[in-house]
Amino acid sequence: MPEIFEAGVWGLVAGSALLLGAVVGYGVRVPQWLVASVMAFGAGVLLSAVSFELAAEAYDEAGLAPAAIGTVGGALAYTGGNAWLAGRGARHRKRSGQGRQPSESEQGGSGLALALGALLDGVPESAVIGVSLLKGGAVSAATVAAVFISNVPEGLSSSAGMRRAGRGKAYVFGVWGVIVLASTVAAVLGYAVVGGMSTAVVAAVTAVAAGAILAMIADTMIPEAFENAHLAIGLITVCGFLVSFALSHA
Repeated sequence: MPEIFEAGVWGLVAGSALLLGAVVGYGVRVPQWLVASVMAFGAGVLLSAVSFELAAEAYDEAGLAPAAIGTVGGALAYTGGNAWLAGRGARHRKRSGQGRQPSESEQGGSGLALALGALLDGVPESAVIGVSLLKGGAVSAATVAAVFISNVPEGLSSSAGMRRAGRGKAYVFGVWGVIVLASTVAAVLGYAVVGGMSTAVVAAVTAVAAGAILAMIADTMIPEAFENAHLAIGLITVCGFLVSFALSHA
């Protein structure tokens, strides 16, 4: 299989978890404690992937300065985009609770902002899948698994919130369908665009993705997990971290 096609396939596989989570979140009234638990697990998974699959690899390839600069740059870019979207109704896009996400009547244009927010969250995760193919000619199974596992609670929680805000099936599944396609394209571009660049640039791009994902975890996933926290939330986050850690060292 040509590697560029393989990048797209794995991007599609990882992104499809968003749609899977959306089906559950929209069609089933999942208890808030369970949503919080699943989100905490996904946050732990991504924290491990950022640490051992992204930031560590960027450091190994190019040293501390490019890794640090790229990570901060990714966090700044994500935070800037997130701040812009927050003012347009997408601040609580991953929140599932009643009244968290505004309806279109409450804030015009919030539907588009939510869709753009989902795109902002999903693209860095998928791009690193394509970039991972550049290292040894095989996609990182740990990266794909981490993105897939974390995407389920993201789609679940956000779609539950969309339903409570009065958004219909066509909107919800249309948004996630577009994001899945965007995830596929992002994985292909991650491979095709970065492929011809130097090792230092590849490391910097990996670090940028790490910073963006880390900022996303702190801004959107952890608040949802701990909004309805129970005594096992910390333990569940650690379990997610260990699952991803085990995959990256298998």
